[in-house]
Amino acid sequence: MNYKDVVRMQCELCGAEIKGQPKRVRIEGAELQVCMQCARYGREVQQARTPPTARKPLQGSTVPRLSPRPRKDVFDLIKGDLIEGYNERIRLARMAKGWSQKDLAMAIKQRELLIKKIEKGDLTPEDTVRKKIEQVLEISLLDIRPEETNVKKKGQVTTTLGDLISLKKSEK
Repeated sequence: MNYKDVVRMQCELCGAEIKGQPKRVRIEGAELQVCMQCARYGREVQQARTPPTARKPLQGSTVPRLSPRPRKDVFDLIKGDLIEGYNERIRLARMAKGWSQKDLAMAIKQRELLIKKIEKGDLTPEDTVRKKIEQVLEISLLDIRPEETNVKKKGQVTTTLGDLISLKKSEK
């Protein structure tokens, strides 16, 4: 006795017993196994072929291995953190210019609702929006620590590891 002889399939559309091979069709976005009569109501879906078995490389040949590329994290590109009370700083700078939220939205080519949510503190501005706001309102919204900047000011002295070692030795 064969497995196909025991299993009786029903049409998923009309419920009739399917004689022979069922048809897989798409009807209004749903894939169904239907009988031949109901197959006309949908488009036939091609059955996925089973993947071929993995081939072994010939003896003596080497398969080049690809090394994984290092992943770039978005957070590595961010310099500084958004300051606390960024929403209040934006609101005060906007009001100092005498602008409404709509005026600011038009100046940075964004929606007024976005400005309202940012000023309310419900939404953290994306980097591109933050830069536009900073430029238009002439403010800074990032808390950049001196050690995060790569630019040295003229005459600025920085502490090096050697300085710390010499300090430790002098304390002993």
